[in-house]
Amino acid sequence: LGAQAPLGFWDPLGLLKDADQGRFDRLRYVETKHGRISMLAILGHLVTTAGVRLPGEIAYGVPFSGIKTGLAAFDTIPAAGTAQLIAFIGLIELGFGARQEEIEAAQLNASGWDEETINKKLAIELNNGRAAQMGILALMVHEKLDNNPYIINSLLGYPVAFNAGL
Repeated sequence: LGAQAPLGFWDPLGLLKDADQGRFDRLRYVETKHGRISMLAILGHLVTTAGVRLPGEIAYGVPFSGIKTGLAAFDTIPAAGTAQLIAFIGLIELGFGARQEEIEAAQLNASGWDEETINKKLAIELNNGRAAQMGILALMVHEKLDNNPYIINSLLGYPVAFNAGL
């Protein structure tokens, strides 16, 4: 998994110039993790922009249906709610870190895939994660520039009413 088609081994910033295998493995782990988070962020952005919300309230008197989409959500969620989200993510992170090897081994065993298929799937996940990192970055930048993260839809004649009515 060190070299990915079509570029092969690509390190334009020289981060791995004098690195050992442990450093490479750590950076690859972090890259995969950020890719997974970005894929979930893209999904969440699309789903909430489509108007899907959880029932109930995120805080007393603040229904999920009243929360804006994208980065604008932080303008609506109370500070204590944001702190709770960060604490919850931290707890998930600690729990996963404590059982990571066990969880990953169980998932790979449950898949029933051979070694070649596993390596192919991991490479696909890595590349999709890279694309998602660029995608969520673009959505956030365009949201802050002109509140139109789905600029391509507007260019094609199908504008999305982003955060309209909230």
